[in-house]
Amino acid sequence: MKKRIVLLSTLSILLFSCDTMQPLVGELGRAILEEPTTAVPTEFEMGSGLKEALIKGTKEGVANLSLEGGFLDNPMVKIPFPEEYDKVANTLRDIGLGNQIDQVELSLNRAAEDAVIEASPLFVNAITSMTIQDAQEILFGGKNAATNFLRAKTTDDLIVAFSPKISQSLDQVNATKYWSDVTNVYNKIPFVTKVDGDLTNYVTTKTIDGLFLKIAQEEEEVRENPIERTSSILKKVFDYAATKTQ
Repeated sequence: MKKRIVLLSTLSILLFSCDTMQPLVGELGRAILEEPTTAVPTEFEMGSGLKEALIKGTKEGVANLSLEGGFLDNPMVKIPFPEEYDKVANTLRDIGLGNQIDQVELSLNRAAEDAVIEASPLFVNAITSMTIQDAQEILFGGKNAATNFLRAKTTDDLIVAFSPKISQSLDQVNATKYWSDVTNVYNKIPFVTKVDGDLTNYVTTKTIDGLFLKIAQEEEEVRENPIERTSSILKKVFDYAATKTQ
C-alpha cells in the first residue's frame, strides 16, 4: 500500500512538472533565440548564412505573391488601372461602365500572380553565385542591401522571364479583351484623344516593383526580428551584423 502511495505521488509530481515546465521551456527557447550572440562568424559562415536567409526569404516572398490574391488583396503591391489612363477609367465609370474597369484591374493582378513564380530560380541563381565580398557588402550594407543587390542582378532576366508569361496570362484571363473593350468604347466617345496601351510592359514593370517590395519586407524581417533567425548560423551571422550596423 505504501509503495502504491509513493508511486502515485511520484506520478503526480511528474505530471505537474510537465504541465508547468512546458511553457517555461517554450519561454526559455524564445529567450535563447532572442538573446544575441557575440561570436564572430568566419567569412564562409557569413556567406552561407546570408545565402540561406536570402533563399528562404525570396522563396517565401514569391510563394506568397503567387497565391490567388497575392497581388490583388495586398494594397502594398496591388496593380492599379494604369495611371496614365485615369481619364479613361473615370469617363467610363461616369457612363456606367465601371465593371469593365474593375475587370481589367482584376485581370492585371491575376496575370502578375501567375507570372511571379518564374522569379524563384533567377533569385536562387543570383544568390548562389554571390561572392564573399558581395556577402559582406550586403550583410553590413543597410536594411535594403540584399534587395538592391537582387534587383541589380536579376531585373533584366526578370523582364525576359515575365514578359511572355504575363502576355500569355493576360490572354488567359481575358485582360487583353477587357482592355480592348475598354479602349474601343472610350475611343468612340466624341472629341476624346484616342488611347492605346501596352499592357504586357505595364504589368511586367508593376510585377517586378511589387516583387521587390515584398523581398525588402522579407529582408527587414530577418534583419530586425531575431525569431526569424531559425538556425544557428543565421543567428550567429545576423546577430554579429546587428552589432556592426548599430
